[in-house]
Order: sequence, then structure tokens, then C-alpha cells
Amino acid sequence: MRDPRYDILFEPVKIGPLTAKNRFYQVPHCNGGGYRDPSAVAAMRAVKAEGGWGVIYTEQTEMHHTSEITPFIELRLWDDRDVPMLRKMSEAMKSHGALAGIQLAYSGINGPNFYTKEVPLAPSALPIRTFTNDPVQARAMDRTDIRNLRRWFVNAARRSKAAGFDLICLYGAHGFGIFQHFLSRATNQRGDEYGGSLENRSRFSREVIADMRDAVGDTMAITLRVSLDESIGDLGFSNSEVRDFIAMNRDLPDLWDLAQGSWDACSGPSRFKEEAAQEALARGIRELTDRPVVGVGRFTSPDVMVRMVRSGTLDLIGCARPSIADPFLPKKVEEGRIEDIRECIGCNICITGDMTMSISRCTQNPTFMEEWRKGWHPERMNARGESRNVLVVGAGPAGLEAARALSLRGYDVAVAEARDEIGGRVARERKLPGLSAWGRVADYRAYQLSQRPNVEIYRGSELDAGQILEFGFENVCIATGATWRRDGVARQHVVPMPADPDMPVFTPDDIMEGNLPTGRVVVFDDDHYYMGGVLAELLAGAGCKVTLVTPAAYVSDWSRNTLEQGAIHLRLAQAGVRIVLNRGVTRLFSGGVETNCTYTDAREHLDCDAVVMVASRQGRDGLFHDLVARTDHWADAGIRSVRLIGDAEAPGPIAWATYAGHRYARHLDMPETGDALPFRREIAELLDD
Repeated sequence: MRDPRYDILFEPVKIGPLTAKNRFYQVPHCNGGGYRDPSAVAAMRAVKAEGGWGVIYTEQTEMHHTSEITPFIELRLWDDRDVPMLRKMSEAMKSHGALAGIQLAYSGINGPNFYTKEVPLAPSALPIRTFTNDPVQARAMDRTDIRNLRRWFVNAARRSKAAGFDLICLYGAHGFGIFQHFLSRATNQRGDEYGGSLENRSRFSREVIADMRDAVGDTMAITLRVSLDESIGDLGFSNSEVRDFIAMNRDLPDLWDLAQGSWDACSGPSRFKEEAAQEALARGIRELTDRPVVGVGRFTSPDVMVRMVRSGTLDLIGCARPSIADPFLPKKVEEGRIEDIRECIGCNICITGDMTMSISRCTQNPTFMEEWRKGWHPERMNARGESRNVLVVGAGPAGLEAARALSLRGYDVAVAEARDEIGGRVARERKLPGLSAWGRVADYRAYQLSQRPNVEIYRGSELDAGQILEFGFENVCIATGATWRRDGVARQHVVPMPADPDMPVFTPDDIMEGNLPTGRVVVFDDDHYYMGGVLAELLAGAGCKVTLVTPAAYVSDWSRNTLEQGAIHLRLAQAGVRIVLNRGVTRLFSGGVETNCTYTDAREHLDCDAVVMVASRQGRDGLFHDLVARTDHWADAGIRSVRLIGDAEAPGPIAWATYAGHRYARHLDMPETGDALPFRREIAELLDD
């Protein structure tokens, strides 16, 4: 059933003493679970094994207590007591023939050690580099420290072997791993045999890999993850030095794992990074080594994957985010079901789980990290319950996902959409600058529903409560979305903002409908995610003189969690948008707005011709409340349940909406859990005093 064009992706690849069954390589990626939720992490990786990946890795695993990155929650391999937890993961990874890999990390200049209270160690004495600019400095390692660190890596390798892993990835990319810290002149300013020349800066990598190969290399493969280009100026580990390093040490690891400089550069969202964005940096490196090479680039297209292999750029296709969006990506390619792939949209909501120390989500795959906690599987649904049919009102992300999942359970589903176009907010937001890939949320679900004989979609069908009572559906799911508020109610203003009616006020809904302001425009962003920045960019491109005002200290503050805040600020600055931080808008009057300092409340006048209010959203819940008001008529109408879901219930990011739709579909007709937790969790073991 497989298209012969893709046969090359299923060729086995030799990695040291081991062989990967195909070229699909799930590179290490975090998930917000780590040491706190190990069974959830293991089950998530097990689903990828079932989905056909040839190599599956853990996330970053802290291999020694002298280097940890609290508050971020990753895996730990600090002593032998961590081995059973990790063995559960390796066994899950290998359950369908994949090779199981563990990424060992010593964070060095990135490890503040807030939990262990140990003094951080790094090649040179410099301040700790973290997302939160922690006021901590690292001590420069002496030769004894380096010898100890080499021993700790050997101990970690032996524990990794005892835990059942096949491969070890040594983390030296994204600025996070000690190997990059030794290689980069920005973090290695030593004057001994470990500093100065590239050969000297390579010494630590050579010594550790030699030590580990002596300990476990006959049975395990050792890979090294390096940055393609640190991109921080003359002192950084540049792409040319990476090539020199690999040529100088061509057979050092069993595989070279290539990743672009910083994490935000490597895993940039689709708004700023195209698929295969790192191709130019990786091209030609394969010729410098006899070892296989893996690289990343948010690969979602099998045709692009094939090109990367046939061109000699990569031997294996590295995926993190695409493996989250669709754990069954390899199997769907193998079975000729390309159209069934849930393509990653590059929104980076998955990364926010790590950045916020919570459980990760995925906009496309609402079952991500719920495989163990709730027993959800991305390709299988629970059987239909007692009722037979469902009316879903609203064809946005929540409604479409609810309909898709309900149809798989065996319900007859009707979807009523008031507009002529399905997709809800996604249908409009996909037309904004850089957000075209987000349309995949609607496209995937629209196609899946078109293949289901038990689903009917009615466009241009705005319903009222009376009509719904006449239809005879047993279950009614209200997913009517939300609208952006025009009155400024959000965080600064919990009641409507004072406003002169002579000041034109536009909302994101107005602009997405094509109703744009002109002249001098103030964009007031009290939402703090992507919308304010996107609209400022759009209006600047349309010729407006734009000033973006926000009470936050950053443009699009929450987008720091999606690794795009810096890129957003840069894009706006390049577009000529004036950025005003740490100021709110207190009132609107004819000809301008009054702003105030968020700290001193000092007031200033800002002239403008129009205001774009990016505040909060209000759920469209009127239909739901109309139906609730007629509860006495439900029995006669044959209605068993009415539920409000998604943005209509509580507005949030798109991932919250698809999750809400999926959860509704899973739970329909299921027994109530009462006061019990709706998911499983693991409890810390108490040790004897």
C-alpha cells in the first residue's frame, strides 16, 4: 500500500552496533512530565513505538545532581533508584521494535541548581544563562572537576544500560549542554588544554565518548547532539566551526545529531520558520563523516523527508513536534495514508508545557500526554454509549474535533455551522500574517469528517433553541465559539473602559472580517499572546502608523512560552511599529487615548485616529442558556444532554478548544466520576526517617 517514492524512508540504518528499522527518528523532546509523571511519559513514548518510529528518545535527562534546571521538570538519572522509572520507559519504547534512546544532559552554564543548592560548574566562571536571568554564577571547573564529570558520565551510561536503553545522546546543542559549553568560545574562555584552539575545545567531547565507549560501547550506540550554528556573533560556535569539528572528529560518535543554535532558533514556530528551515546549515556535513547524520526541521511532508535523504543531507529524519502531532506518522506513510497525517502546525503549544512546568498539550493531537493519565489513544476511541446521535452546533476547532471523535465512537453526528465556511476562528486566523499553517487544524478535521458516513455538515445554518428542540437529537453539543470584547475588559480593566463614542474602536474580529482602520492606530494588547502582535504587523503592512501599547514588560508576553517573543518584537520593530511597554490604556477620547504607567500610574496623552482593542473574549453562550431555560421541554424533545464546550464555555488557545471537543466526545454517555480525579497521577514514595 506504500507509495514507492517513500520506500527509502523505510530502509534500515546502521547506528554503531545497532540497526534502526527505518529512518524515522524521534529526537529528544520535553513534555512537562519528566520525573513527576514518569508513567505518563512512558505511555506517550509507547504510542510512538506503536506508530512505527525507528528510534525513540527520552527528553533531556539530568545525569548528576550537581547540574539541574529547576523549576523545569525533566527526567533525572541521579542514582540507581531512578533506573526502574527509566526502564519502564525503555521497555515502552522498544515494545514495537524501535531503538530506545536516552539523552544525558549536564547543564553546566544553564543549571542554576535551585533544588540541590550545589554550586554550578561550567568550563568558565560566568553567570548562569537561563530563561529567567537567575542571579547565580557558575564556578570554573578545574581538572579534578573535569575528571569527576567524566566519571559521572560513565556512571550515567552504565545506569542507562541497566535501564535497558540502546542509545545514548550526549546533549551539546541549543546552548543547554556541557559539550556545547566546552566547544563554544563564548562559554569556554579557558587557557589550559581544554580551551583556546578548536582541537583543545574538542578534548572534553573526545574524552567522554572514549570513556563511555569503553564502558558500554560494545552494546550501545553513542550519539552527539551539536548546534549547527550558535548564531551569537564572532565568539559563538559557528557553522564553519561545526564543520571543522566534525571533520576533525569524523568518527567520534556513532551518529551526529544536528540542531540549530538556540532552542527558539531550532524550534521556531511556523510563523517564523518554514519546514526544513535548517537544510542549508546541514547541507554538506554528511560528506565530512562516515557516521550517519540526523537533523530536524519540523518535517511534516514525506516528500521533503525523501528529498533530505536523497540529496545526501540527512540519513535519518529527526522529528519532535511532528511526532507529537501524529505519533502514527511513520505508519500512515507506510500504509499509504498520507491524507490521514495530523500535520504539526508549528504553534509550539507543546513547548509551553515544558516552559510552564505543566503537562504539555498539542493543538492537533489532544491525546498527547493523556495516554496514561486518561487512557486516551490517538487512533482509537471508546465504544458508543447508550444514545445514538449528537447535534454539534458550531464547526470551529472544538466542534470539528468533537464531531470527528464522536463519529469514530459510532454516533450519528450532525454539525450545524452558522457561516458558509467551516473552521470557526481558525478559518479567519489562518489568513493573518504567518498563520497559514494553523489552517491545518480545520483542514485535517474537515477531510476526516468527509470520509465518515455517519456525519453530515450543514453550512449556513444558524439555529435557535426552538429549532433544536424540534430536531429530535438525543445529545446537543454547543461549540459556538467566542467574540473579542470591544469594551476593554481584560486584565487592566475588569469593567468596561471609559470611552468617548467618537473614537473608532476595532476588535480582532473586525479586522479578520476585512474592516481595517486607517491612519494613526493604537493597538492595545491586554491579551498578551500572539493576536496583538499579529494585528500590529498586519496594520503596519497596510500602511497604518501603528503604536502597540501593552501593560506587560514584553510584546506578546505569553509567547515567551512558545519561543517566539523575540522574533515577534524584531518583526514589529522592522515593520516600523512603535512599541510602548509597561503602560496601559486608561480611557479613550476623541482624537487619542490616555495611557498610564503600570508602576507609577503616571498619565500621558497619545494621539491616534483609531484603537484596536485586543482585550479578552466573551463566549457565545446565549444558545446554551436558552436551551437550559427550556429544560422542562427536553424530555418531550428526546434530549438527554446539552453541553457547552470550547471557547463558548471559556475562551482559550486553539489547543484548549480541540481538547475540549475531544474530551466531550470521550465522556459522552460515560459514567460520572463524582468527586474522583478525572486522571491518574503518581505519588512520591516516602522514605523511612
